[in-house]
Amino acid sequence: MQVGEVSSGGRSHRGAGASGTVSEDRRVTVFSANGRLYQVEYAWNATRLAGVTSVGVRGADSVCVVGQRRASEPKDKLLDMTSVSRLFPITERLGLLATGIVGEGRALAHEARNQTAAFRFKWGYEMPPDVLAQWIADRAQIWTQYGSKRPSGVVAMILGIDDEKETPQLFTCDPAGYFFGHKAASAGQRDGEAANFLEKKMKNNPSLTFQETIEMAISALQFALKEDLKATEIEVGVVRTDDPTFRVLTEAEIDEHMKAINPRKAELKAKQFLSY
Repeated sequence: MQVGEVSSGGRSHRGAGASGTVSEDRRVTVFSANGRLYQVEYAWNATRLAGVTSVGVRGADSVCVVGQRRASEPKDKLLDMTSVSRLFPITERLGLLATGIVGEGRALAHEARNQTAAFRFKWGYEMPPDVLAQWIADRAQIWTQYGSKRPSGVVAMILGIDDEKETPQLFTCDPAGYFFGHKAASAGQRDGEAANFLEKKMKNNPSLTFQETIEMAISALQFALKEDLKATEIEVGVVRTDDPTFRVLTEAEIDEHMKAINPRKAELKAKQFLSY
C-alpha cells in the first residue's frame, strides 16, 4: 500500500497524503471512486454495534414491534433495567422503536415529538405514520449532504394506524434516508436471521390476528438470537385498529405470550415449581 492511502473494510483508497487530498471515508460529502459514501456505510455498522436486534410485524388489524431490553454497559449489575428502553411513544397513536446508538435514538424521538406536535397545531389532526416516516428519512438524508453533520447511527421503526385507510402501518427509516412500508421488518445485529424467519412465515401473506402478530414478532426475535427470551429481556409495543392508542405491554402480558409460544417449556417450569 502506498503512503497516503488507508484501508477500510478490506478496501484501499487514497487518504490525506503529501498532496493534501481529503480521504473519501472521512467526509460524508465525498464520494469514493466507485460512487460510495463510506460514512453512510459506517453509520449502518453503528446500528449493529449496540448488540441488539429488533423485529416488527404487521397483522390484519394490528402492528407489533419487539426489541431487546439491553443496556449499553451490560456488565453494570446495579442498573435498573426498567429504565432501559429503545421504545418511544411519539403521539398517542404513533410509536417508534430505535435500533442502534441509544442517545441518538432518544434524540430522534424527541425531535419527532416536536414535529408531530407542530403538525397537529398546523393542520388540526394527528400526523399519519407515513408522513412521520418521510420526515425522519428526509432528516437522515439531509445529514449526508453537509460536512458539518454526520449520518445518524439509528434504524427507526414507526408503527401506527392510518386513519383514512383504517389499516395498520409499519415503516422503517435508515441512516441513508430510505423509508419503506413493510409487512414485517428487522434491524440490528442479527437482522438477517430474523428476516429469513419472517420471509418464510409471511410468504403467503397470512392474515394474522392481534395475538398471532405479537407471537410472530417474539418468535422471530427468539429465532434470530437462538435463545428463549424472558419477559424482562424484551419490550413490546402494539397498536390496533379497534384501539389505535399506542401501548407498551407489561411484563405479565409478555409472559402470557411467551407461554403460548413455548407451551411445553411453560408446562415443565410449572411441574418443577410444584415439585419443590
